Amino acid sequence: MSRSLHPRIVAAALIAIALGGLVAPAFSAENPAIASRQRAEKKSFTDSEIADGFFRVAFGAEYHLAGRVDRIRKYDRPVRVFAGGVSRPDRKAQLAKVVADIATRIAHLDIAMAKTADDANVVVTLVRDRDLFRTIRSFYGEDRAREIRKSLDPQCLSGFHKNEKFEIEHSDVILTVDTGDFTFLDCAYEELLQALGPINDTSAVPWTMFNDKVSMGFFDVYDQYLLNILYDPRIKAGMTMAEVEAVLPEVLADVRVWVRKVNGLKE
Repeated sequence: MSRSLHPRIVAAALIAIALGGLVAPAFSAENPAIASRQRAEKKSFTDSEIADGFFRVAFGAEYHLAGRVDRIRKYDRPVRVFAGGVSRPDRKAQLAKVVADIATRIAHLDIAMAKTADDANVVVTLVRDRDLFRTIRSFYGEDRAREIRKSLDPQCLSGFHKNEKFEIEHSDVILTVDTGDFTFLDCAYEELLQALGPINDTSAVPWTMFNDKVSMGFFDVYDQYLLNILYDPRIKAGMTMAEVEAVLPEVLADVRVWVRKVNGLKE
């Protein structure tokens, strides 16, 4: 079993990018910073722009502890999310809305909250900011934690275990609760989505939340394309880039129909 790890590094200056559509994003009416990004969001992309982003985030890993990263990694079973850690009912309620929003926007992914950690394959640990690196140490050990802090200095973190077939079996997400609402939601969306498989970050794509210079706080249209491609049944865990390229045109055609429908986008 191997593990990949992803940190969220919150940019000092937040970039104005956003989403709008038929199905309203979960927090658009509640947070002005999110609403402004939704109004400014780019929603139209060429096939090559979507494919380029997909290959960049679905293969590789920004920080991996073991195992190959040249194959598709994804869950092949229902995903159940449990939130533990510090007692913050407000943050747990926000997290549940994030999970419900993700479920609405990814056509072939069964994802929902779980009542207990035993029922979950994605466990979110909510921590105080002052306890973040103590928690990372408890997950990854002293040496790895020191390396993570030195090289990444994350605001939040996610990682997953995959089996020999590159099927993800379990994910861990660490989120700090005493940041502002925008930062919490920005971290929650990115880390939960990356815990589903696209663990690599890229600075080459300006429209994706999987870019450390981009902060969104919602599930944007571009990343909906990427996650819907990943969870299309024709994209299998363990596929190589060449195998994905062979089926991507037909997958993307169907994904376009879904993303347009769920966001109320024009042809």
